[in-house]
Amino acid sequence: MPRRPVIGIATQTLPAVPGERQACWLMGHSYVEELRKVGGVPWLIPLVPHDPDTLAAIFDRLDAVFITGGVDVDPARYGEPKTPLCGTTDADRDAVEIALLKHALDRGLPVLAVCRGLQILNVACGGTLYQDVAAQVPAALKHDYFPTPAQPSRKYLAHDVAVKPGSRLGRILGEAVVPVNSMHHQAVKDLAPSLAATAHAPDGIVEAVEGTGDQFLVAVQWHPEELTDTSPGMARLFTAFAAAAA
Repeated sequence: MPRRPVIGIATQTLPAVPGERQACWLMGHSYVEELRKVGGVPWLIPLVPHDPDTLAAIFDRLDAVFITGGVDVDPARYGEPKTPLCGTTDADRDAVEIALLKHALDRGLPVLAVCRGLQILNVACGGTLYQDVAAQVPAALKHDYFPTPAQPSRKYLAHDVAVKPGSRLGRILGEAVVPVNSMHHQAVKDLAPSLAATAHAPDGIVEAVEGTGDQFLVAVQWHPEELTDTSPGMARLFTAFAAAAA
């Protein structure tokens, strides 16, 4: 049997509740399951930025990196004060993911990033973010279709995105326009110089970026892990990533 590629996934902090639980590191099942289904070995990475030796020992064992959705990126990471419109942040996650991405970029490891993952990739490469799209881009569509008790589905197709022909993402998806789900209130403002935008929403918001070299470096603003059972293109995104990791 061929060796299965090890794919690193940074976790997120679940704060302690005194008298009820200690602080935890966690990650959603759907991300892990999609990587497992395409033959990857998901490795959940603890948030220990104070222990670079342990992180380095983990990073050195990885064949690829997957960056997931989650809480907001701290605006201090791109040189802005945090406004009231910015939501919960996780300083340890920011630190570990930026270190993980820099390791992957330096080593040429395949990277797939979704939602917050696109945002932290852009920040790690020198870009900036809108702290709240609705407030800072008044003409923008509604992008924050977060699940609620009344509407719990994460599969709702909120809008189309136009994909750049000839891009790596375009070749994988095989379509110039694709419908996507949308669960974010932040987005790329200034694109990092080393990245290229490869998909946009109808309002111009960047919906995908990728690297400009040969490395598999693809990030999308939507959540493809929720759509693989209904969209062959989204399933191909994971199989292409796993093939690059292998």
